[in-house]
Amino acid sequence: MTTIQPAVAPTIELQDVVKVYRMGNIQVNALRGVSFSVTGGEFIAIMGASGSGKSTLMNIIGCLDLPTSGRYLLDGVDVRRLNDNQLAGIRNRKIGFVFQSFNLIPRSTAIHNVEMPLIYAGLSHQRRERAMAALDAVGLADRARHQPSELSGGQQQRVAIARALVTEPAILLADEPTGNLDSESSLEILRLLVELNDDGRTIVLITHENDIAAFAKRVVRLKDGLILEDHLQEQRVEVSA
Repeated sequence: MTTIQPAVAPTIELQDVVKVYRMGNIQVNALRGVSFSVTGGEFIAIMGASGSGKSTLMNIIGCLDLPTSGRYLLDGVDVRRLNDNQLAGIRNRKIGFVFQSFNLIPRSTAIHNVEMPLIYAGLSHQRRERAMAALDAVGLADRARHQPSELSGGQQQRVAIARALVTEPAILLADEPTGNLDSESSLEILRLLVELNDDGRTIVLITHENDIAAFAKRVVRLKDGLILEDHLQEQRVEVSA
């Protein structure tokens, strides 16, 4: 299996981050002053029930949204000071995203789906080679010409992870990545995330399940937009086959 080497993992630091959504006269306080940091190469699980603020926090860490107040420093840079093009550049180069619903293009092959971030970035040199290397890294080089409908749920999620890896990001954000998978496929994906972390990549895993969070080295638990608990795990789940 090929290893896709990440760039040097940047530090993540949130300082008293508040996020308020306004819908007409209604104000929703999604985050109420969240502060914590993630060093390069950590595997952290952000946990919480629906409405706890974990998805909002992921969107901020992934530069998909900005804090209402407080500061989010990515490698020492305050992201609120960046323009839209600079934020897009960070999302394309430094951060890979994996979602519960895979978000693959149905009528495109696996390799074309993996190539998409490179196409959006305007890269043509060795694009196909990089996409094949990413598929090989997740054990799916032999499925490169298959469409999503010809793949199992676990294989589709591995294609989605390959797509996230193809730009060689230092941070991988995984939002409920096993939510649509059976237990065996879930275990395969979690083992893959552990391997990617062992290679030096920062993994931020969003989940509401304790048995999924058990694969992380550290757990941050949210409730009502506040950090309820932040602790290192004494022992992560055994990941050997």
